Amino acid sequence: MRRGQTNGAWMKTLMTWVGRLVMALILMAGLAYGGACGYLFVVQRDKLYSLPPGVPPLPVAQVPGIKDVHLKTPDGAVLRAWYLPPRGQAPVFLFLGGKGASLGDHMGRYKRMAQKGEGFLALAYRGFSGSTGKPTEDGLFMDGLVAYDWLKKAGYAPQQIVIHGHSLGSGVATYVATQRPAKGLILEAPFTAASDVAQDIYPYVPVQWLMLDKFANRDRIGFVHMPILIVHGDRDTIVPFAQGERLYALAPQPKTFKRMAGEDHSTLTRAGVYDVYDTWLKSLD
Repeated sequence: MRRGQTNGAWMKTLMTWVGRLVMALILMAGLAYGGACGYLFVVQRDKLYSLPPGVPPLPVAQVPGIKDVHLKTPDGAVLRAWYLPPRGQAPVFLFLGGKGASLGDHMGRYKRMAQKGEGFLALAYRGFSGSTGKPTEDGLFMDGLVAYDWLKKAGYAPQQIVIHGHSLGSGVATYVATQRPAKGLILEAPFTAASDVAQDIYPYVPVQWLMLDKFANRDRIGFVHMPILIVHGDRDTIVPFAQGERLYALAPQPKTFKRMAGEDHSTLTRAGVYDVYDTWLKSLD
């Protein structure tokens, strides 16, 4: 009897320690998971915007006639933008770039538009390429509206303005297109939402709850009342091609989708995407 009692006590003690160990491991795992989520919450804007270093010089040699302009926002930020007026009644693109992109990273675009006589206002959001302030979703939306309004004050009619967003810029462009009229909206390598892209990267993190700046194109595209062109490379390694398809499905008519076979996130310009834009714009006349 004593031996049985001893064995029972030993088993009880063992199970108690096993239970405590399991609870400790669960607690440690929970703390580690919570810490990882907390870290991502704190650094999320650094990861989302990836501000480019330095202030690029104006490329007057490569793009004759280009000008450096500064725009002031209602909340006091001073934005830098590069402006090239179009020839005659050619379209002027309001170009809204992606994360981590400096004004100087789009020379291929500028040269192509200049060769065709098309104009552009390429905007550096707050915190980018010499613009003051810190980027947030609401801040970038304000920046996009200020840039559009600058073009309008410069004398361009809505039917001459093309709102063009690449990657992160698709979020800004879609918002601007819900607030201002234009000839058309071009979304290049767009996402359904920035939070959807982040959720794919961090599948075990509640991104939709934690992310402050979601840039939810899927929730806004239905309120755009102008022709829409969505262009996406089917080998995109940054924003899944399927997100471009999904956004197109949600977009109202008139709309066009162009699949760029074999192209990645940032290879569309050299793959001739501006020929696609020109053909589409001519179809709107």
